[in-house]
Amino acid sequence: MEIKKADLEVIATRRSQYPDTVKPEFLLVGRSNVGKSSFINTILSRKNIAHISSRPGKTQTLNFYSVNDTFYIIDVPGYGYAQVDKKTQAKFGMMIEEYLEKREQLKRVFLLVDFRHQPSDDDILMYNFLKYYKVPVTVIATKADKVGGSKKDKNIKTILDTLDLVVGDDFIVFSSVTKLGVKEVLQKLEELSVIETI
Repeated sequence: MEIKKADLEVIATRRSQYPDTVKPEFLLVGRSNVGKSSFINTILSRKNIAHISSRPGKTQTLNFYSVNDTFYIIDVPGYGYAQVDKKTQAKFGMMIEEYLEKREQLKRVFLLVDFRHQPSDDDILMYNFLKYYKVPVTVIATKADKVGGSKKDKNIKTILDTLDLVVGDDFIVFSSVTKLGVKEVLQKLEELSVIETI
């Protein structure tokens, strides 16, 4: 897949603000400092379509990125950032839950985890939360360029053992620096988008 066009089209906090289309949608979730903005910029081949902040927790809305006028990638508030107060965290949770409840356009969730570390309790909670809604998940292990070759297999095993992926879910090792995993992500987006247009 070649990304010819990508725009931040809709910023939403509630269902009534979502795009009124039947285009396939792909939700992007992960901890506040896991590299979601870098992932978006790398996948969409744009330097600053998603702004990378020095302050984690900056995204506070559902951001709908229209890609090639055929599907959406949706960035949501990151979780697990201690300096975001409980009330705000609860609001973020409700926003994501409202989206998951009835959004038929959702085809897959990309759950980003840090390849350097064992998935956190928040990561496990998010994965189980997505499974409650029976949403297919691709786990993306970011920052792979920061892990030496001898540790890669061990880290992969740790992530897979910790999250205990169900049948149908999959796993991609990714780096926005070396572009590792970019081809696999684009292929998945292309496959799942084409299904809807047949």
